Amino acid sequence: MTKLSVNINKIATIRNARGGNMPNVIEAATNCERFGAHGITVHPRPDERHITYNDVRQIAPIVTTEFNIEGYPSESFIDLVLSVKPHQVTLVPDAPDAITSNAGWDTLTHQSFLKSIISDFKGAGIRTSLFVEAEPKYIEGAKAIQTDRIELYTESYAQHFAIDKAKAVKPFVESAILAKELELGINAGHDLNLENLKYFANSVPFLDEVSIGHALISDALYLGLEKTIESYKNCLIK
Repeated sequence: MTKLSVNINKIATIRNARGGNMPNVIEAATNCERFGAHGITVHPRPDERHITYNDVRQIAPIVTTEFNIEGYPSESFIDLVLSVKPHQVTLVPDAPDAITSNAGWDTLTHQSFLKSIISDFKGAGIRTSLFVEAEPKYIEGAKAIQTDRIELYTESYAQHFAIDKAKAVKPFVESAILAKELELGINAGHDLNLENLKYFANSVPFLDEVSIGHALISDALYLGLEKTIESYKNCLIK
């Protein structure tokens, strides 16, 4: 079964709107695991507008499943990851002011930069993943960088799902097959939701993990967190 990692950034966004500690992100992480999530994802940004670096340090010791930290590999981010030592680090090419991730890495242009960083993370025993578009050249570039996994950026799939789902998923199927041939693990994320996730998971082979935050936390406002996690996990059963 493909694993579900719940991104809890939006929990922190609600908390930060009022200050204080409501809702409590530590409790949210614990509840996500208790309700069946296979992992917890956080994406601290430089302005700490949702998950803060201190949140990351507090969450790390209490995660009993898998802890995944996403982010742009700035010096401060690298220091944070190396000090916390999560199970997985996912590197994304976000600008500091990005509202959300909106592109994958150009793994050819940034090969030397990323290869050095990934080497340091792997030396610390941290599994590495690179956020990439569903394009062969970038997946082959990721292999050259010696990452453990890629995370397929799925916004284009989500945008075109209602128009032609078979056409929308085709590049991701082909990318997964190529990644498997290159002995790369395969994650996916961005704009996956209860409408499009099942088709994606059933179509894309060798899928190790999906990371979902915005849609899942939004659905939880209506369905409750436990029911929502159950519903997302059901989409991942083949």
